[in-house]
Amino acid sequence: MWIVFDYGEVISTRTAALPTLASMLGTTADRLEEVYWAGRDLYDRGQSDVDYWRGVGEAVGADVSADLAASLTEVDTEGWLQPDAESLALLHELADLPLALLSNAPSSFGRAVEQQPWAKNFRHLVFSGDLGVAKPDPAIWEALARQLETTPGDCVFFDDRQSNIDGALEAGMGGVLWLGAVPAREELVRLGVLG
Repeated sequence: MWIVFDYGEVISTRTAALPTLASMLGTTADRLEEVYWAGRDLYDRGQSDVDYWRGVGEAVGADVSADLAASLTEVDTEGWLQPDAESLALLHELADLPLALLSNAPSSFGRAVEQQPWAKNFRHLVFSGDLGVAKPDPAIWEALARQLETTPGDCVFFDDRQSNIDGALEAGMGGVLWLGAVPAREELVRLGVLG
């Protein structure tokens, strides 16, 4: 059985970079958070870094050059690269099992994740920005199963968003809402994956 994890707020902690990004754009953290998420779906589906940050900049009244977009991308990426210690401990415990990562994330972020030491625990790293489709769209589950060379029924998926769990279930996968590494481990014991 493939064990598939989401990334943001599952493997990683929530980003702490929004105040820094807001300062770089001359706006408040609250306003930035609103527009940051409002445009994220297109970014996660393959929009370029520059186009994403120019859209954010336009929404907050800031002119975003290519250089500023590159700096914003760097700060944003670093903000999401802080792993949760309990999640990493679970990954190490599962290291001999078939693990995959499925994340709604821009392609540039995917390249950064591939360089992280803990990424070696995964046999496949799948990012929506590379596919041009994002969770919970049906096509992303099909793409995942193709990459894993398996059927949806041979996968269990952990995510912190119920809409993504619902998408996985509709695709025929097992789906478990992420409530932390300890409950996830208990679920894997219940499924017979861990002893």
